[in-house]
Amino acid sequence: MAVSTRGLVFNGAGRPLEIESLVLDEPQRGEVLVRMVASGVCHSDLHVVDGDWARPANVVLGHEGAAIVEAVGPDVPRDSSREGDLVVLAWTAPCGSCAACRRIEPWLCTEPRGSGHRLRAGDVRLRRVDGTPIGAYSGIGTFGERQVVAHEAAIPVDPCTPPELAALIGCAVTTGFGAVVNTARVRAGESVVVIGAGGVGLSAVMGARFADAGMIAVIDKREVKLELARSAGATHVLRPSEVDTIGDLTDGGADHVIEAIGLTETVEQAIELVRPGGMVTLVGMTPQGQRASFDVYRLVEEGKQIRGSNYGSATPEVDFPRIAALYAEGRLPLDLLITERITLDDVRMALDVMRAGDGARRVVVY
Repeated sequence: MAVSTRGLVFNGAGRPLEIESLVLDEPQRGEVLVRMVASGVCHSDLHVVDGDWARPANVVLGHEGAAIVEAVGPDVPRDSSREGDLVVLAWTAPCGSCAACRRIEPWLCTEPRGSGHRLRAGDVRLRRVDGTPIGAYSGIGTFGERQVVAHEAAIPVDPCTPPELAALIGCAVTTGFGAVVNTARVRAGESVVVIGAGGVGLSAVMGARFADAGMIAVIDKREVKLELARSAGATHVLRPSEVDTIGDLTDGGADHVIEAIGLTETVEQAIELVRPGGMVTLVGMTPQGQRASFDVYRLVEEGKQIRGSNYGSATPEVDFPRIAALYAEGRLPLDLLITERITLDDVRMALDVMRAGDGARRVVVY
């Protein structure tokens, strides 16, 4: 039976976001109906709103959320999420059969379930009252009060996990923490530089501390974010004008540089800051089509490495519960990531202040 809900609908780049009354169908085979309890406001949402990334219109935005399972569709495995579970929603639900999934790289799945923003025939579960189909961004549309999602995207975690933090595990935390622990595989004692102290960058700092890195330096232009970086575990905090000191602090360059902003100039800077033989891990996402440049001769001569990190090279069903457990053990200070708790009606304001680079994460509490 269909249920009524509300969602923040993206109507196309440059057009106003609107909170609309919507109708949500019951879950079909392999799907679950969830009620959102929290959703982070991520810079990826802003990329869509501002037209940096080409995405279809008529879609409920949001891709960083936590929810309670309210109904389970047919053929959902018994070991998957069940009614009443607190779940972290993954913005990719691996198919399990493509080449990437067979390589056990689910973060690179080419045919994730619930993808395509649910505008394909047979996939749509959400619609306007007049019948117009409405998509769910990344298959989960967390700026909607309720959604139907693939069961693979609904990962149960400890029910004692604060919902606002569970939401952040769905994107920022896993992306930053995983970039350090899974992608870069930072080892004890190694030096790490993180460029950018937003939600992802701060999570990378926590990952470096968890990995028992030696020097952990953070570069950001905002004093409040540098203070958050100290609280997250940074040993050194630097303004952009002070990056030249990295060479002295690290005896010639850092073992690892994590770029967590998504600007071509900081990507190029990261390559300069890493030592010969060191690794640059690119986490931040630029607008589509942008290119960075570097001296190929020097890169090869010095044996530097560049890796992209999508979703922290994470396997959600493994990494989400693990991160929630580390928080419960007091090993990840995730609370400091939340700048402000807001309502769904405040999301447009949160996107505006994000353009100015203010704060770490604003979280919608339903």
